[in-house]
Amino acid sequence: MIRKANAVWRGTGRDGAGDLTTASSVLNRTPYSFKTRFEDEPGTNPEELLAAAHAGCFTMAVAFALQQAGFTPLELSTEAAVSLDPDGPGFKISKSALTLRAKIPGLDDAKFQELAKGAEQNCPVSKVLNAEITLDAKLEA
Repeated sequence: MIRKANAVWRGTGRDGAGDLTTASSVLNRTPYSFKTRFEDEPGTNPEELLAAAHAGCFTMAVAFALQQAGFTPLELSTEAAVSLDPDGPGFKISKSALTLRAKIPGLDDAKFQELAKGAEQNCPVSKVLNAEITLDAKLEA
């Protein structure tokens, strides 16, 4: 399986701007720029997209792990917070902090923690990241 996206940039790094398009058209000439990345201008940025990818991938991995263990979640909700930090003359993505809140009937916390940790370690996006990954998982009533 191969998934594709396209980035177009016009101008300099600080003053230029670009757009992102995915093959599925979910993103279709979605704007990104220095200001969408480092300030609060509307649009997206690579870190936000990586956070969405990590949250989505991890949450799906949890759902599959639960299914294999015989549990059906009522709801799984994950936030991924991706950190972009200075690194010499540039920057690096240093961390992705996953926060999972789950409603799963009949599951005890110890088994939940085991399944969530396994999903964090085995989700394909976690595997590709060269960054610290933390997990805060809570089972809700």
